[in-house]
Amino acid sequence: MEVGPTTHYTMGGIRVDGDTQMSTVPGLFAAGEAAAGLHGANRLGGNSLSDLVVFGRRAGEYAAAFAKDHDFGQVDDGAVSSAEAHALAPFERGGEGGENPYAIQKDLQDVMQDLVGIVRREDEMQEALTKIDALRERAERAGIDGNREYNNGWHTAIDLHNLLTVSETIARAGIARKESRGAHFRDDYPEKSEEYATFNQMLEKGPDGSMTLTRVPIPEMRSELQQIIEENK
Repeated sequence: MEVGPTTHYTMGGIRVDGDTQMSTVPGLFAAGEAAAGLHGANRLGGNSLSDLVVFGRRAGEYAAAFAKDHDFGQVDDGAVSSAEAHALAPFERGGEGGENPYAIQKDLQDVMQDLVGIVRREDEMQEALTKIDALRERAERAGIDGNREYNNGWHTAIDLHNLLTVSETIARAGIARKESRGAHFRDDYPEKSEEYATFNQMLEKGPDGSMTLTRVPIPEMRSELQQIIEENK
């Protein structure tokens, strides 16, 4: 893949600019495995440290430059109050009426392991989406007791939203990719498709919570890099 000013890494992580590591959210930078896609459908186990050293440096340099060139944003007091109320809501749902956040997390782990695991099928991933929706409803009732200090139950209750979002993203991307490539193996589509080698999949979450999946074309590889690949086949 040619890395240029308009090139973005999109597979398996936060979409970032290949040079600056800035995401589509201005001022938010990501590096390493959080901004996956550099290695395509697979990655050698020893490459993660190299990712952090190279792209972590890039992210730090461009984040510092961005901070120097931009003033602090305006704080929306209403948004802050809303976020605070959302974060503290699990305390209000504690006691007999609240769902155990650990139980919801465990059930989500089981759903993803059983239905969106190493070997995948469309019918199973569709079933996983249905169960994720049900778990999301349970997460809205997650409650905890105790204090704010060192309260792992509280942290888990807050994390559930992100866990469910990522799980839904994985399932929807897996359904849409009707082939087997790298670590993604479809029992109902066991062969690799050349069509799916021409684009990455990007999922965006809208204001209403629904996800939209689009195909982002992969820039054509430079001729000298393509030659290296051909020579090593």
